[in-house]
Amino acid sequence: MTCHSTPFVQLMALTMITDKNPKDLKTLLTIMKALRDPVNGCPWDLKQTFKSITPYTIEEAYEVVDAIERDDMDELCDELGDLLLQVVFHAQIAEEQNSFKFEDVTEAINTKMIRRHPHVFGTEEERAVTPHKGFWEDIKATEKVKTAGKGADKPLFLDNVPVTLPALSRANKLQKKAARIGFDWPDIDGVFAKLDEEINELKAAENDDQIADELGDLLFTVVNLTRHLGHDPEKALRNANTKFQNRFNHMEQSAVKGLEQHDLDELEQLWQQAKAKTTD
Repeated sequence: MTCHSTPFVQLMALTMITDKNPKDLKTLLTIMKALRDPVNGCPWDLKQTFKSITPYTIEEAYEVVDAIERDDMDELCDELGDLLLQVVFHAQIAEEQNSFKFEDVTEAINTKMIRRHPHVFGTEEERAVTPHKGFWEDIKATEKVKTAGKGADKPLFLDNVPVTLPALSRANKLQKKAARIGFDWPDIDGVFAKLDEEINELKAAENDDQIADELGDLLFTVVNLTRHLGHDPEKALRNANTKFQNRFNHMEQSAVKGLEQHDLDELEQLWQQAKAKTTD
């Protein structure tokens, strides 16, 4: 995100934060208020809405994950700041609409964390109890029922799995939650059998609609397989993407001519060389 402002506006913004501690969260809140000031604010920031900055929020979250997976602590520090800015940005827009303030956001999460950790913050009796498997989901489900409006339909079991999650992550969460009430294969053999079944059904598909449907079923089953093997499907696929890119990059750097000028046999040879020489 970039902002082009006049020297006067920049001076005004600078004056507002000169005496602020750069390590204080209140300084960031002051900066955001200045950027959204109707008179002296940044034109780009002023025209943003919840929906317009949503892609940035998602992007920043993924960049945090990327820094973690690369074990780059300096980058992680920077990316966490970018992600925090998104929270502040959304809260500022909400305050301007008289919906809620940043302080309401912090109050909500503080209250929620205390409520969801009775074994840490609860009564003496609650602290003496070891949390059972799935207790976090049980507390969340209880909260959903309590906060439902009068006359509202009772939330269904899978309703609180966000539809906006990446498809692999959502499939994983749906399966984990269904497994909590026993809707799951007792062992991995059943998953492998289902995988074979879905592959055969894909092979037998006769039109594009059937192919698309069977592809979805196959991917859903692969997610189930990763879950039973104790792995996260998103992380597994990210690792596979990185591996492919590293090997492909090695192919490109090793080729004596452009990759598009090699036939398939030559490309396969380059690929095998890359597999042997790259560290994934």
